[in-house]
Amino acid sequence: MWIAIDFNSDTSIYMQLRNQIIEGIATDVLKEGDSLPSVRQMAEELGINMHTVNKAYTVLKNEGLLKLDRRHGAIIAIDIDRLAALRETKYELQIILVKAICKNISEEEVHEMVREIYNTYVD
Repeated sequence: MWIAIDFNSDTSIYMQLRNQIIEGIATDVLKEGDSLPSVRQMAEELGINMHTVNKAYTVLKNEGLLKLDRRHGAIIAIDIDRLAALRETKYELQIILVKAICKNISEEEVHEMVREIYNTYVD
């Protein structure tokens, strides 16, 4: 499995799982319509609690990246509402940028980080 949980990380396990699934979508490891393992299967494969997997899947569903269906399980279903995605991204970036300003990170440094990260995921 391409997902690896760091049990020594300060990041919660459900957020690590969420983040790695998002990265899988961004890098085309996961595509629209792909199924994820069931909650039970994912928990067993990663050695984590089923409730933790369920929480990660629920967060992804609420973020418009996953569709949960009793018969078909968790399916990658990217939300195509671009305006909502832009609003959400702007809000999240605002928080990150305010923290960066508090830490005296320059606008140029932020732009360079954004370019570097963006180019990691886009051809």
